[in-house]
Amino acid sequence: MKNIFAIAIASLAISSIQAQDINDAMRFAQTDLNGTARFKAMGGAFGAVGGDFSALNINPAGSLIFANNQVGLTLTNFNDSNNSNYFGTSTSARKNSIDLNQAGAVFVFNNQDTRSDWRKFAFTINYENAKNLDNNIFSEGTNPNNSVDKYFLSYANQKGGIPIELLQTQPGETIQSLYTYIGGLPDSNYPNINGYQAQQAFLGYQSYIIEAATTSPSNTSYTTGVLSGGDYYQQNRIKSTGYNSKVSFNFAAQYTDKWLFGINLNSHFLDYRQSSSFYESKKNSNVNDIIFRNDLYTYGSGFSLQLGTIFKPVKQVRMGIAYESPTWYKLTDELSQRISTSVYGLSTSPNSYSSVTTDPNTTMIFAPYNLQSPGKWTGSFAYIFGKRGLISLDLCSKNYGTTTYRPKGDFTSTNTYMANNLTNATEVRIGGEYKIKKISLRGGYRYEQSPYKNGTTIGALTGYSTGLGYNFGSTKLDLAYANAKRDYDQQFFSQGLTDAARIKSVNNNVTITLLFEL
Repeated sequence: MKNIFAIAIASLAISSIQAQDINDAMRFAQTDLNGTARFKAMGGAFGAVGGDFSALNINPAGSLIFANNQVGLTLTNFNDSNNSNYFGTSTSARKNSIDLNQAGAVFVFNNQDTRSDWRKFAFTINYENAKNLDNNIFSEGTNPNNSVDKYFLSYANQKGGIPIELLQTQPGETIQSLYTYIGGLPDSNYPNINGYQAQQAFLGYQSYIIEAATTSPSNTSYTTGVLSGGDYYQQNRIKSTGYNSKVSFNFAAQYTDKWLFGINLNSHFLDYRQSSSFYESKKNSNVNDIIFRNDLYTYGSGFSLQLGTIFKPVKQVRMGIAYESPTWYKLTDELSQRISTSVYGLSTSPNSYSSVTTDPNTTMIFAPYNLQSPGKWTGSFAYIFGKRGLISLDLCSKNYGTTTYRPKGDFTSTNTYMANNLTNATEVRIGGEYKIKKISLRGGYRYEQSPYKNGTTIGALTGYSTGLGYNFGSTKLDLAYANAKRDYDQQFFSQGLTDAARIKSVNNNVTITLLFEL
């Protein structure tokens, strides 16, 4: 018989088996086009242009284009609109936020030794928010086929089923203590049972959504407690906040007048909170008004490096190539869950509905795990029209199929699924700038292919941008507006109930940058 671990206050438990999936990986593997206003206004096509703090995130050799020491600070207003369609019902949700998007300083040193071919050196430290994780999504509609019972049944009947004794509290045992105990599985008593799997089955059983198939003490098979027949009204709300940011330490050197070389050492910081609430109602069902809440907190750090070079065959032309390594994250997840149902015919109220709440009042802390995001290659070309302006092009390649969780033994099926379903995505960025005395006019376009082989789970991204800048002399002020659109499928759950809402996501943001020469 199992040992009971009881804690008087909200408890913490360690689980060695993970619950992460492809959606979590893609959330952190993808980045936004964030950075300075000039960078955003020109669509991020800066791999060969350089001379901008955010350009260093494309090609680290670009810091040598700075003519003198500078400090830059950038603020962005993010406005996200998510239009959802779930079984023909359309809804929308918005999120507006203001963030410090970039802050950095560059120091440029000319080599005083005129006999050396090494002409110039640069050192830069730059902070940038690689992805703003603030978002709101709301979906609702009537599902003609599937209830949330399939989510709980998929865990309860998985791998031979969960023994009934793991789902039933014994005399003197609390919901909290049992939920905490099974979260630590597998152990010597139950070596083949995943703790997260058992917890999901436990929540479904305690809320009467699923029932034991037999009254046998050895039962490991479960059936639904929800009335079949379809027409399940469902709502799903997802609110998230957070950031995926990095601090880059850049070193660059110029060899003769033609070659620029650079390296970035990047320290990443990730902090993400997601609160989801799922609601389901089914007329005349013994189990009705299901509310399932999940609060996830993911945090951690990572490391990556970048190498790049820019070649200037003639004064007007610049060509660049850069490599960005995978980002190696070390992350930790914390999860709390709560479920409420309305149940008909309980012994306390045999002829009416009773409210049943299963709240373990517990935060599960999963064992730290590693995530490797894909690396990236960028080829760039820029033509400089003297002091009048420029036009630039970046071509990028990023193989999302190399995204990997570790330890690999704990994520075999997830890693295999990502390798089989994700693909190499190409990105095109085009930007231009035209100067009229102290005013600079800018515009940009970008297109990024879907990271999925099917092209629809996450669709292609299309973005347009424009902006202007004013040169006060030792101070510069830049302003940009950018719009990006992408459609994707938002599943409510990772298994069982896998029906998805189709989300049309539109991001509009306004960015302002202030630059000071030192």
